[in-house]
Amino acid sequence: MTDVSRNDEKHRYEISVDGELAGFAQYADRGDQRILYHTEIAEAFGGRGLSKVLVTGALADVRAGGKRAVPVCPLVASFLRKHPDQADVADEVTPETVQWLDKALER
Repeated sequence: MTDVSRNDEKHRYEISVDGELAGFAQYADRGDQRILYHTEIAEAFGGRGLSKVLVTGALADVRAGGKRAVPVCPLVASFLRKHPDQADVADEVTPETVQWLDKALER
């Protein structure tokens, strides 16, 4: 069984397979925007399409929460290009957004 859930304490969406953490998508909130900036699937779970399931679940949660997704993560951005039907919940990445994120993450 595959499950996608939001872990507010760690600021990420998590995907688990049969109860085992398989990957995550990290986010930072800025007002009504949820900036998705890093996605990772564990090597042992690669090749199963789990990133698509994870991003789909994350975007559904963003939409349900009345927020806007900002796809800084290249994987999320690629997903949105391939699935324009999901793009209605996304805002464009701006230099200001990236600058804010870098400062928020102290990079």
